[in-house]
Amino acid sequence: MTETSLTGSCFCGSVRYRLTRGPMFVHCCHCRDCQKQTGGAFAINALIERSCIVLAEGSAEPVRTEAKTDSGRPHDIYRCPECQTALWSDYGRRGVMVFLRVATLDEGYGIEPDVHIFTRSKLPWVVLPPGARSFDVYYDMKREWPAASLARRRAILGDG
Repeated sequence: MTETSLTGSCFCGSVRYRLTRGPMFVHCCHCRDCQKQTGGAFAINALIERSCIVLAEGSAEPVRTEAKTDSGRPHDIYRCPECQTALWSDYGRRGVMVFLRVATLDEGYGIEPDVHIFTRSKLPWVVLPPGARSFDVYYDMKREWPAASLARRRAILGDG
């Protein structure tokens, strides 16, 4: 997917954005951090280049908040300055790749996870769809990501 018309916003509408291309890959994360941060059973995150998220004219600028992680690596969450909705995260403070919260998309229901991760801490009543690719912790990116998505990631991060 190279072009998209996906749009999204925070809860109050102060921050509106548009994606200029589809995500590279989508995680449904069942880790305890995501559960605690969202107050839900999991978080659905679309990995995408930060440059592919364009704020609408007149939109408020999201504010960066810092969250602690078990790994000790930085985790910046970008939130609406008014309602505090989490819009995307930057794990590792890379600046060029973010984890967009799919539920903030106006039509996020059309984006299904490519993988379910950290299922070791999945709530017992959550049932994964038949055939879903799931991992107790994480996965081998080179095995799971499409070649085009790996190329996009390499282009912005320079790693393999």
